Parts: sequence; C-alpha cells; structure tokens
Amino acid sequence: MAAPDVPDSDRLELAERLARSLSEALSSGDKETSSKNAALLAELSLPVSVNIRGEAYSDNQIRLKVGIEDAIQELAAPITLTVTADMTISELKEKVNKDFGFHPSLQAWVIGKRLAHDDESLYSHGVRKDGDQVYLYLRSAKKANLSREQQKQYEEIQRLDGIIEIMEADSLQPRGTGGTLGAQNEARNLLPKLAPSLKPQPKPRPPPKPQVGWPCPICTFVNKPTRPGCEMCGEPTPADYKIPRDYQADAEEENRLKTEEFACLQYQQALEDERLRNFHILKETEEHNLIPNQEEVECPICFTVIGPGDGATLRECLHNFCKDCLKGTITNSMDAEVSCPYGNDDYVCESKLQDREIQALLSPEEYAKILELRLSIAETRSENSYHCKTPDCAGWCIFEDEVNEFECQLCRETNCLLCKAIHKDMNCQQYQDDLRIRAENDVAARQTTEMLNTMLQTGEAMNCPRCKIIVQKKDGCDWMCCVMCKTEICWVTRQARWGPNGHGDTSGGCRCRVNGALCHPQCQNCH
Repeated sequence: MAAPDVPDSDRLELAERLARSLSEALSSGDKETSSKNAALLAELSLPVSVNIRGEAYSDNQIRLKVGIEDAIQELAAPITLTVTADMTISELKEKVNKDFGFHPSLQAWVIGKRLAHDDESLYSHGVRKDGDQVYLYLRSAKKANLSREQQKQYEEIQRLDGIIEIMEADSLQPRGTGGTLGAQNEARNLLPKLAPSLKPQPKPRPPPKPQVGWPCPICTFVNKPTRPGCEMCGEPTPADYKIPRDYQADAEEENRLKTEEFACLQYQQALEDERLRNFHILKETEEHNLIPNQEEVECPICFTVIGPGDGATLRECLHNFCKDCLKGTITNSMDAEVSCPYGNDDYVCESKLQDREIQALLSPEEYAKILELRLSIAETRSENSYHCKTPDCAGWCIFEDEVNEFECQLCRETNCLLCKAIHKDMNCQQYQDDLRIRAENDVAARQTTEMLNTMLQTGEAMNCPRCKIIVQKKDGCDWMCCVMCKTEICWVTRQARWGPNGHGDTSGGCRCRVNGALCHPQCQNCH
C-alpha cells in the first residue's frame, strides 16, 4: 500500500489505519508489513505514540526497595513499594503521591545512576525482580516551583477522580437506567462548578533563564557551576568544565564554599603538622648512629627474640638484628664494605652497613683494626697503587701518569715513582750511578741494580735515548718524558717521539700519525 497524496482532512484517518495495522503487524511478528507501515507513517509526518501493552509484561508483582533523600541531604529510612514491571515513572509518582502525599513535581527518581523520565517504564530501567534498588530524591517546593494553591488544586482534582472511580464501581450494580455512563455524567456535572477555582488561567510565564552550570553526564541534572559533584547522583564534575568568569555565586554557594575552604585549610594544617612531626622524628633518628628497633622482633641469624630497643635497625634496608650478630658480621668480614647479613632461599640483601653504624657497634680498638683492613684491601685492589719505601711505613698512594714523585704524608719522605725508590738529595741519574758504584760492596745496592737490569731485559724499563738513564712506564698511554733531559719518548718503539730539532720535527723519531699511520701496531696514543 502506497501513501497517496490525500487532503489534510483524510491524513489523520489514514494515519490511524496505518497505526492499527502497524500494531497488529508488530504483535504478530510480521517484519515486512511493519516496515512498510512505518515508512508510510513517516511520510505523513504526524506525531505517533507507540507503547507496549501491559499484558506483554509479567503479571508478577515486584517488591521494590526505595532509598529516599531530601533537599537538605538527610537520608530517610528506606521503604518498600509493590509495583509491576510495566509501570511508568509517571504512574510510580502517582502511587507515591497517593500513599505518602508527595506531589509528583517534588519527586525525582534515579534508577541505575540515571534520572528516570515520566514516560519510561520500570522495566526499561532494569527493574525486574524483588529486591531491586532505586532512589527517590525529594525536591523542595521552592525548587519545584510548587505553590500552595497549585497543591490544593491538584488535591481537589485527585479527590474528584476518586469520586468518579467510586461511582463507576457502584454502577456495576443495576441502579435505574444510568449505569456506568450515568455515573460518569453525574461526576462530570460537578466539574464545571469546580473548574473556575481548580484551573485558573495561568499567567504567561517569563522566558526561561539560560541554564548556568554543568549538566551531569549520568543523570542530566544541571548543577551549579561551583558544585564539585552532581547533587543528584554524585558523579564528578566533567574535567573540561570551567566556571564562567562573570558568574556570581549565590548565598547558599558562598556558605558552602566557605565551609569547604575552611575544611581545606584544616586539611592543609593537618598535613603541615604531620610533616613537622615526621621531620622531628627523622631529625631525632639522624642523631643516633645506631637506630634501635622499635618493636619486638626475632633476629634472623640467631633466632633470639629481641625486645624493643635491644637490637638495631639498619638504615639502608630496615632489617633488624641483635647487636652481637651484627658485630660478628663486621669483624668476620674480609671486604672493605660490610653487607647486610639478611638472606634466605629466595632473597639476599645487598645493602651495606654505614660507617657510623659500624663505629657504634665496635670498640675504638676494633674499629681501628677495621680501618687498617679497609686500607689494606683498597691498596691491594688498586691498579696504580704505590707503597712508601720507608721500612714499616704504612703510607701509600694511587698515582696518575703525569706524576713522578710521591711525598708520603706519614714519614715525610719523597719517593721517586720512576725508580721505585727514595733517593734523597739525588736525581734519578745520580741515584742510578751511585747504585752501580755501591753494587760492588753493598748487597742491597747490588740487588737493586740487578732488579733494574732484569726490568731492562724483560721490557719493563728502558734507557732514555738521549741521557741513557733507566726510565719505566707507570701506566696509561705510550707517551713518556725523561725526568733528567726532558726528552719526549715513545714507549712502544723505545725511541724519541721527535727528530733532532725537537718538538714538531717529524724528520726523525717514531713519526707516529705521519700520513695517518701509527708508529707501531700496538701504539697506545703516544701522540
């Protein structure tokens, strides 16, 4: 069936026929006919209402739990209503008005975190079984724009509807010739008398003020700009919402903001007090070299129960031990740093004991031995270490490549790092010449001379190409400088770095990096 061009007087009649046909097709599940009728109705462009009949829902009654909250944020005792799934929100409001006397305009229902509308059913909001929870928010009469006169008129209309219902019920019994129709006419005859007082001509409403605030994305309630969360459902303010610059807060908002500001100040003060307390606790803790345990614990080494203050809590890892076990760990350690002794099958602590903790656990004599051990370990593990040649002197140093002398701070003797000896009041050449002279009669001098000759043979030392004294490479690159004649030497080629004209002369010497070529395959940066 196509929708022909019909006069306006026939459009409504055609729409009714199509609506009835659409209803029958939908009820029977005829998709094709439903689609055609819906398309024809759309062409007529007339307002149409489609509802699901009550018999489509279950006849079972539902015990609905209702939480109630009023305009001053006070929670009332929850109630239970007996409803059906097909009941609309409008019918629910009428039921609450009839049972409890709350005008429908005062009621706002929130179901499933969404503000329910009058034409929606409870079923559409998921209310389908006993124990389902909904919330009723009761607005103030001022916010709902409900006057006393309007309330009285509404109550009078409700009373009249009740009279009609009673008369209709009575008309089921034979009474004259009126029947149901007579009861309805009798009730309607009362309406003209009450109509002037019940339905006065309303004054024209002023144009609505533009809404100022933010609409809740969940329940659509429009909140005041300064509101930190939805007044109806508690949803947080949208992150992108900004309060208008020219907005003036009302008295209620100002009081709330002052209260929140005072609460914020109290919170900030509480945080500051907490920071000060923590600072004093940390300061007091810092004054102790060894922190005592605060609670009763079991030592993980000897399994002895340690009372509060009898053990120690390590600063880095907060593990607790008895003092005797910690002391034994320190004295038996053969490392420069003492590790935390805590460990099990799954975890080994790698934190280190601080020096102040070690000093607090040991006697002065024991601590001095620990320091000596640390120095000995450090000297042994250092590549460029040199020990003073003064007998029984504990002094040593770590030298750099360009340093040739070490003045011991303990014995005040000056050690030559090139000769590995102390030759006071003599330079290296005089010392080596003196060694050769004394080697004939002095056993120590002979041993030193033999050691130098061995070093020359093994390549650990060499003769300066100009003055011929014995020089040694300490460490680092292959560049050397003779302490006597100041000749720059290439260690890897065993000759001068420059030609006879001195620095920059590439006509002689090792000629390293001339034309980009190294002086030796193993050259380590002699230039």
